Amino acid sequence: MRNSRRSEKIAFFFLFLATLLIVVPVGLIIAIIIQKGLPAINWQFLSDMPRSGMRAGGILPAIVGTIYLVGGAILFALPIGLLAAIYLSEYSRDNLLTRMIKLAIVNLAGVPSVVYGLFGLALFVVFCKFGASILSGSLTLGIMILPLIITSSREALESVPDSFREVSLSLGASKWQTIRHIVLPNAVPGILTGTILGLGRAAGETAPILFTVAAFYLPQLPKSLFDQAMALPYHLYVISTQVPNVDEKIRYGTALVLLFLVLFMNLVAIIIRYHFRKKKKW
Repeated sequence: MRNSRRSEKIAFFFLFLATLLIVVPVGLIIAIIIQKGLPAINWQFLSDMPRSGMRAGGILPAIVGTIYLVGGAILFALPIGLLAAIYLSEYSRDNLLTRMIKLAIVNLAGVPSVVYGLFGLALFVVFCKFGASILSGSLTLGIMILPLIITSSREALESVPDSFREVSLSLGASKWQTIRHIVLPNAVPGILTGTILGLGRAAGETAPILFTVAAFYLPQLPKSLFDQAMALPYHLYVISTQVPNVDEKIRYGTALVLLFLVLFMNLVAIIIRYHFRKKKKW
């Protein structure tokens, strides 16, 4: 009995230590960004155009460009990913081909983002002749987060108890009616979890937008889907490595805005997920 309790305490200690090793560095990074970036945050910084080669002014074009790109990526990836997940979970047969497709989707989630950037450059910019534009960047980011959304949505759909489907079908509902009115509402929290992860990845990537949309210096807002745009990740990279004599607080202020923008989008998605989670019947 004493040995089991001792083993339990040792296990809890190592689990707590592993948690600290993850939480403490992240907390320190956030604290440093807030400490050094907060002095740069004001209304002019958030609402003005960049000036003097991005050494002065604001970052409004980068904020707007990031919102356009992330919004476009989600609008493209979420419907396609959800439909693919519904097919794989509810309609496809469990055979070798289906298992290979599922494995390929999981593996695609681990492909480096620079590969997606080159793919987007070849397909959307060159082949489809969209040029370096918001449309090309959004589609590239959408393809990049598509495996993540498909995987999480499929797992959410498969987590709904089969008894729900059996009761619905026994009452005379069709297969699609069962999916539409029974399975999907109960799987929404899990689907939104994948969407939140996709939001975070799409907002923070630099390589895909570097090849397909990002402009080095563009002190104006985009007017159409076929315009180039600035984006916060690439803008942060540029002012940190390519532009000399940039005030440190501007760099950290840009990082802080990107951090808060991602957190805000995630918070909205989490609130929506919580709203649907309260309606779950199991």
